[in-house]
Amino acid sequence: MAVDRRMVGVFGAAFVLRLLLICVFPSLPDLLTGRVEVSTPVNSFKRLQEGLYLYIRNVSPYDGGVFHQAPLLLPLFSLLPDIHNNPTPTAIIYFTVDLVNAYALVTISESGQSIQSRFHSAIRKHVRWDGVSVAAWFLFNPFTIATCLARSTSVFTTSGILFAVSNAVGGNSINAMLALGLASYLSLYPALLFIPLVLLCYDRVHQTSKQPPKAALYILQHAGILVASVAGLLALSYIITGNFWEFMSATYGFHLLVPDLTPNVGLWWYFFIEMFDSFREFFLGVFWLHLASYVGGLTARLRRQPLFVIASLLGVFAIFKPYPSISDASLYFAMLPLYRHLFPLMRYTFFAISAILYSSLLGPAFYHLWIYAGSGNANFFYAITLVWSLGLSILLADSIFSALRDEWEQDNPDMQGAEIKQV
Repeated sequence: MAVDRRMVGVFGAAFVLRLLLICVFPSLPDLLTGRVEVSTPVNSFKRLQEGLYLYIRNVSPYDGGVFHQAPLLLPLFSLLPDIHNNPTPTAIIYFTVDLVNAYALVTISESGQSIQSRFHSAIRKHVRWDGVSVAAWFLFNPFTIATCLARSTSVFTTSGILFAVSNAVGGNSINAMLALGLASYLSLYPALLFIPLVLLCYDRVHQTSKQPPKAALYILQHAGILVASVAGLLALSYIITGNFWEFMSATYGFHLLVPDLTPNVGLWWYFFIEMFDSFREFFLGVFWLHLASYVGGLTARLRRQPLFVIASLLGVFAIFKPYPSISDASLYFAMLPLYRHLFPLMRYTFFAISAILYSSLLGPAFYHLWIYAGSGNANFFYAITLVWSLGLSILLADSIFSALRDEWEQDNPDMQGAEIKQV
């Protein structure tokens, strides 16, 4: 088997870059771990260390209300040396996970599903980047690097999602459901990807099988696989913790009820700080309904392109989930290069990129003014997070417009390149 020297070079350079950063700036990981843009209550490495400290001493890791992550992470990290005495093995684990995630992106890109699916063939299919370029876009993204160095547990959720998609485009539907089950177990919200993912798997079966199964039966079977995989992981979690409801309320209940209003780059925390308690349950339901409603609408309208639906939903999660971080944005940005052929159709790329860069640079400054300098208030930081969400929203909406325009040009080839005017 021939070795792709270009891929080896990109992956090696990404690994060396991360290693150099922690060697030259040994305090950088701890600095990033404390940043609210990178770490949230549900992915913080510091909180994981607190849970691990209790777990090793045979105390419930959920005592004290600090640890809110999946129990199976505890035995995994308990095998590693103490982070204070020997941080290198933990760092190597995170570097490796990043490379594995990049390889999954290579697989997704080389499948060609972003330009040629069961119902859709892109007009500009010749305008694309290869898998190594897509992987490089992910590996050298500053948000990806910051997430890796901060040792956020979101990287494992990213692995589950990317491996679910890479197995789906490869026709391994069972492995795709198992990977999605792992991601859903770790972070809950990836379960919303089930519908477009199972449709992607079904389309692949149609392309490769002469006698494809019935759609309803196929979806039910794979829903059962997903439920069974999550149930198996929950059973292992019960064996570890010994108290089913304790870890369920501390993890998934924490996601759903959003009790910790620590500032982050999302929209929920400030809104619920200002919320009267009597209205909290109502608006919790509204916010969750709003997040979940995108699944049905995007899947129905973009049925021809289930992979693009998954990519768009990742963008929705980066904006509207309760505890977002830059790791969610980095995953969405990793999927966008798969649709290089849509870039010429996008209209507001400059404004979106400008807003994202503006908020990325000023966000830490505004947080410092609020928390440390005392010359600002919560409105300083929340205002810049609104700009961040605005930039992501413009980029997401523009990419969806481009995908719809691409479909329209496929149906109306004589109108390719024609100007559209809103009446």
